[in-house]
Amino acid sequence: MVVSLRFAVVCLLVVAFFGISLAQIDRITGKPFATRSEVLARHGMICTSVPAATQVGLDILKRGGSAVDAAIAANATLGLMEPVSNGIGGDLFAIVYSAKENKLYGVNGSGRSPLGLSYEEMKAELDKLGRKTIPPRGMLPISVPGTVAAWSELHKKFGKLKLSDDLAPAAKYADEGFPVTELVAFYWHFGPELYKDLPGAFLQTYTLDGKGRTPAKGDIFKNPALAKTLRLIGEKGRDAFYKGEIADKIDKFMQENGGFLRKADFEKHTSTWIDPVSTNYRGYEVFELPPNGQGIATLQILNILEDFDLKSMGRNSAETLHLMIEAKKVAWADRAKFYADPEFVKIPLAGLLSKEYAAERRKLIDPNRAAKTVEAGVPPANATISQPTRLPLQEPVATPKRPPPDDGDTIYMCTADDEGNMVSLIQSNYRGMGSGIVVPGLGFMFQDRGELFSMEPGHANAYAPGKRPFHTIIPGFVMRDGKPWEAFGVMGGGMQPQGHVQVLTNQIDFGLNVQEAGDASRWQHEGDNEPTGEKMASGGYVEVESGIPYETVRDLKKRGHDVRFDVGGYGGYQAIKVERRDGQRIYVGASESRKDGQAAGY
Repeated sequence: MVVSLRFAVVCLLVVAFFGISLAQIDRITGKPFATRSEVLARHGMICTSVPAATQVGLDILKRGGSAVDAAIAANATLGLMEPVSNGIGGDLFAIVYSAKENKLYGVNGSGRSPLGLSYEEMKAELDKLGRKTIPPRGMLPISVPGTVAAWSELHKKFGKLKLSDDLAPAAKYADEGFPVTELVAFYWHFGPELYKDLPGAFLQTYTLDGKGRTPAKGDIFKNPALAKTLRLIGEKGRDAFYKGEIADKIDKFMQENGGFLRKADFEKHTSTWIDPVSTNYRGYEVFELPPNGQGIATLQILNILEDFDLKSMGRNSAETLHLMIEAKKVAWADRAKFYADPEFVKIPLAGLLSKEYAAERRKLIDPNRAAKTVEAGVPPANATISQPTRLPLQEPVATPKRPPPDDGDTIYMCTADDEGNMVSLIQSNYRGMGSGIVVPGLGFMFQDRGELFSMEPGHANAYAPGKRPFHTIIPGFVMRDGKPWEAFGVMGGGMQPQGHVQVLTNQIDFGLNVQEAGDASRWQHEGDNEPTGEKMASGGYVEVESGIPYETVRDLKKRGHDVRFDVGGYGGYQAIKVERRDGQRIYVGASESRKDGQAAGY
């Protein structure tokens, strides 16, 4: 009986590990693991994680809106329809390609910590909770939401429609209701247990009965409070949020409920226009935004990998994955030490991105053994950022004046219009739905991004009032031969640079198309050094999807990797690639098969 039971368990495990490949449909074209063909269009393309949001963006394009108008409209709709990931209580980063100027613009739309909460006061509050780190829920992790200000900056520079036109579809859906999609419903149901004891209007805003029943797949959800907020922003602009009625309500609620944000924090908030930075990987210029985000980790990893012939090693081979994982560990050590708000610390950006530095750091990789610990390096002080970071016709941009993060939840989306403009945009409340704090009558939850500050004195990312925390959300963009090649991104906490590297090498090194690059099985390394103070002492661990061959897993284990199987946690991908056919531009769209989303064009 015992033998039979053990045999049955083994059989079940085999089915679990290999069942996906056995159940795979038989495609006539493309790779057998692909979930669908690429989406092709001439005039415009929208890729988001909720089909209705994709359709909102397309409608805006067809009305004459720009790629930025469509991005704002779709993002606002996602904030309503996917509140488990994003909303106007969170932050935003974007890279915009201006076709007229052949130029990339970057926007840092992240918020800052409360000016009235000092390091000493934060530490005292944590002592009351018996904590050494900032918690994921409640008032302490809340920073100023930057999304609305970022929308405003983007719209002023690139919008063609009125801001009220961009926000009208989301407001209408919020009033009339919409059916909740499957994956969103799954994550939503965790909310009441997490947030039920916090002050504010979570239950009234985000449950169907005001008591704890969250919407299941297909249930109709309405958020009339958010509809009112969006219409007010559309009518009066960013000042309604940061200087007017909305800011007044937030200030009053925070003072009455032990919060730390004040109207002054909102009045002083600004978004920042920044230059994207880049590295050249095998002839492709890969652009990311500089810190306080983690985008340059992608560039550091690619710089390290460039000297290896990944193509000949093979996709999903143990040799390839080992090198990628070890390169990630090396970059992560620098990420933990150097990535922070540049208004508070000097970041050796050029040194971190130099090919010379990558060559030195590459020497740390043992091709046969997984590293247990990795220390940050010493980037060269005289390095210059690899060229070309600026594109033809580009004018200089003025320098602005001013638990590990792998569980984050976020949306990534991208848009392209008939004029050739493109937007790569990422937006997030950070961990799940955010802090749990919902001001009554406003219809959105505040982010918990402040959890990502370190409380280690002297650390580059140490908490300080009026400071931007280390940020995980990163949009990506690739140029080739001075022209746009792809807007892309992979949301998901610390998975993001790892995901960026995987989808890019899938295309550049292994020849997958833009949809296959996202459908291909992924891996994620965790348990590493972090900007919040965690130290890797035993090599961390690697989680893999079931499509990674078991021969590869076995070989990785022999090299000393702790390999685990997991479902979920591998991020969410969208991409728009630009191709030419007989001299005509074609947009090629892809959407994440692990989510509810859609790529669509016209």
